[in-house]
Amino acid sequence: MTWLITGGAGYIGAHVARAMTAAGERAVALDDLTSGIPERLPSEVPLVRGSVLDRPLLERTLAGHGISGVIHLAAKKQVGESVEQPLHYYRENVQGLTELLGAVVGAGIRRFVFSSSAAVYGMPDVDLVTEDTPAVPINPYGETKLAGEWLVRATARAHGLETACLRYFNVAGAAEPGLSDTGVFNIVPMYFDALTRGVAPGIFGDDYPTPDGTCVRDYIHVRDLADAHVAAARALGGGRGAGRDLTLNVGTGEGVSVREMAEVIAEVTSRHEPAPRVLPRRPGDPARVVASAERIRAELGWQPRFGVREMVSSAWEGWLLHHPEARDPEARNPAH
Repeated sequence: MTWLITGGAGYIGAHVARAMTAAGERAVALDDLTSGIPERLPSEVPLVRGSVLDRPLLERTLAGHGISGVIHLAAKKQVGESVEQPLHYYRENVQGLTELLGAVVGAGIRRFVFSSSAAVYGMPDVDLVTEDTPAVPINPYGETKLAGEWLVRATARAHGLETACLRYFNVAGAAEPGLSDTGVFNIVPMYFDALTRGVAPGIFGDDYPTPDGTCVRDYIHVRDLADAHVAAARALGGGRGAGRDLTLNVGTGEGVSVREMAEVIAEVTSRHEPAPRVLPRRPGDPARVVASAERIRAELGWQPRFGVREMVSSAWEGWLLHHPEARDPEARNPAH
């Protein structure tokens, strides 16, 4: 089989491309390179530069490369930006998916893996979030992911596709430094950035109903996430119906608090100063969001292999590659 990976030159996409090729699958990447980096891709993976909004390009790519399955990761994904630009997010994430599914149906492709998000759950008030926990997103980003799941399932019912919607929890780490996340939007790179600049990282609230008062989250190594895509892709079309209309959490089932994560980062980086400072709560931050990962284990036989320290250590190596000034704390920029 040959798989098209949209967003394939991105942080997660490149890891998926690497995992698919390592598993013996052929892959083609499509990316508009707004945040993707071509050098991340394995040499054997061709890159088609363009957007999923470009229907003629999609049709040419599917036909020209003999695509037999699609893994759709291309999307806008910043929560704050989605609040400020909801029209842009719906166009990129929902209209882009609409164009892609139209091209997929037209080409007779029957296997489709959709990159969803734990953001579809909103603020769940449960110890473990299962796939049956009500999906009540609280921002446009989460709304577009839930709408995307609806669209994927409706298309599957109407046209006989086999699909998997993977709801990612908090992704971190890197398979190698060159594949690391270059954005500064999640807790690990945000802490690295603060420590590099010599300023105290922030903890948003320490009065939550959790063991140490800080928010608890489920962190998944990007290598494990990529392996979950391989398992999901191979489950589709397996001849036993297991791959039809799957909706699966991709997490570890273990919670890590913000303060615990800050301690791991301090140990890995050997930067214990400046210590984190407590800031006011951010609106919309639930106290605890931890996945139940039982369904994906049962359906796909997948389970995570890497822990939080491995996530942070591999992410730090990638940070140092892109920010060599972080190697010398004495040469850091003064706080502004």
